[in-house]
Amino acid sequence: MANKPAPDNGAENAPVEIYDASKITVLEGLEAVRKRPGMYIGSTDVRGLHHLVFEVVDNAIDEALAGACDHIDVTIDKDNIVTVVDNGRGIPVDVHKQTGKSALEVVMTKLHAGAKFGQGGYKVASGLHGVGVSAVNALSEWFEATVRRDGQIYRQKYVRGVPKTEVKVVGKYPKGERSGQIQRFYPDKQIFKEIDYKFDVLAQRFREMAFLTRGLTISFRDERDGRAMTFYFEGGITSFVRYLNKNRGVLHAPFTVARAINGSQIEAAIQYTDAYGESVYTFANNINTVDGGTHLTGFRSAITRTLNDYARKSNILKENDPNLTGDDVREGLTAIVSVKLEEPQFESQTKAKLGNAEVKTQVESVVTESFSGFLEEHSREAKAIIDKCLTSARAREAARQARDLVIRKSALESTSLPGKLADCSEKDSERSELYIVEGDSAGGSAKQGRDRKFQAILPLRGKIMNVEKSRLDKMLQNEEIRAMITAIGTGVGDGFDLSNLRYGRVVIMTDADVDGAHIRTLLLTFFFRYMEGLIEHGHLYIAQPPLYKVKAGKTEEYIFDDKDLEAFKKKIKSDKIDIQRYKGLGEMNPEQLWETTMNPENRTMLQVGLEDAAEADRTFEMLMGSEVAPRKRFIQTHAKSVRNLDV
Repeated sequence: MANKPAPDNGAENAPVEIYDASKITVLEGLEAVRKRPGMYIGSTDVRGLHHLVFEVVDNAIDEALAGACDHIDVTIDKDNIVTVVDNGRGIPVDVHKQTGKSALEVVMTKLHAGAKFGQGGYKVASGLHGVGVSAVNALSEWFEATVRRDGQIYRQKYVRGVPKTEVKVVGKYPKGERSGQIQRFYPDKQIFKEIDYKFDVLAQRFREMAFLTRGLTISFRDERDGRAMTFYFEGGITSFVRYLNKNRGVLHAPFTVARAINGSQIEAAIQYTDAYGESVYTFANNINTVDGGTHLTGFRSAITRTLNDYARKSNILKENDPNLTGDDVREGLTAIVSVKLEEPQFESQTKAKLGNAEVKTQVESVVTESFSGFLEEHSREAKAIIDKCLTSARAREAARQARDLVIRKSALESTSLPGKLADCSEKDSERSELYIVEGDSAGGSAKQGRDRKFQAILPLRGKIMNVEKSRLDKMLQNEEIRAMITAIGTGVGDGFDLSNLRYGRVVIMTDADVDGAHIRTLLLTFFFRYMEGLIEHGHLYIAQPPLYKVKAGKTEEYIFDDKDLEAFKKKIKSDKIDIQRYKGLGEMNPEQLWETTMNPENRTMLQVGLEDAAEADRTFEMLMGSEVAPRKRFIQTHAKSVRNLDV
């Protein structure tokens, strides 16, 4: 058989690079973590920075799950050094036979090293992969581990994951005091461009951990501004559900079940409210499994089956009536599902989804049996829940008809896009942007100032409806919301499909005044409730138009907040400063709007993230829900913080 010539790939006569054993790279120790940090902590942005803290605290939580720790202290000092102290057993310091080194050094410098791989150290643990604290060590400029154990205090220091001292005794602690450990570290600036911890992000996670670990106290102190909080919840996940529903009208007291089955610990807390959305959060070994998994599937199956069985048995659903669907029974449902397993199987190191097949059956069995008993014993509450589900079923059918009407109407029109949309010529969604702006005036400036190739403009008329107070069927009757849904292309709710996204960036661009802030909040509520995938995958942004245009002599600048304005005044040191405050985007001519807010080379945009879905859920309910009292308390609490209130 004749030899065929090699295909021509456009590099005629180019030499083929030799591929041999010399091309194979072996990364030793923690080099792999530093080479590909995103594989171990998710990212190297602010989320990854906070993940470092969570990984270290998770180790202390594991001690609490083992019954060996009841107090954790977390401190951020003025130099962004993080210290985590717990009163657990402390990492062992004796010689590890396999390596000939101290167990502390092995745990801190070796991937997949720890007491969480079937050796009896932990029955359940959140740090399954054994790379948590070692990954933090690898990504820290320096790390100091101190262990209090057997009356002695041991310490070892590391630089970028490499030990700089031996494990040595540095003192003794008083007899009768608890053992434990102190972990101190400073993130590596070579890995993280910005080191700026957010108090609220960390506090929300610590609150969550305390809810899920009954009897555990977590104290958090930020020495940069003096803020401090302590979390302790005797009621566990029952308290968690009450916390989430603080601003909602509830149909019954929380129902809670906790049971061990085949080596797994299953806990669930359930409460129905008068809300229109679903607020169900799942955890595996105290890790928030944001993408759900088998425990969520089992829980949903149990709730749907149990309510249908009860409705049939009670003759609320007649013989010819269709069953309630999963969507029907989840409206207004708030629930926490927490499972603790000896051998959890997560999809990745960041543990977003649980994969243990047996957990589905375990959760379904426990919740079905217990929730059935609750409904039988509380007939009045059961009827209120079923009535809520039936109302949801009727609204779901109305929403389906409204969706079909929108689709049919679009099909009959010459174009399916809203007439007010000024589209762009770019068809690649990754290269295009949609600006959602308020009013015809701002829309006119944006349309004239934009780059027509990749920027589309959708002006809205007035304020959209508050979707927090409306079901899907009512929402779909709103012309402005329908225009957004059609323009974005993904659909909403359960019909959301990110693959149909028409614009890689969806940008909210509103005026820098109270009305603009209100419209922005209404839009964020809509996206959070019905297009959450846009937020999860980083497609939603908020434009940052300038607040001021200032002139001093020949110097002219755009200023975006009051802090920068004061800095400008100090820098100029002149009495002759002309300050123009922009109340609306319509006050800016198209060239100014392009230059300050829309030009990719100059603009600043905020990417909308979802660090804590449970806290976001609670906040939107407080600000936009039906209950007035929580919103009034919020306004009274923060009234003194308001600046530039337009009257």
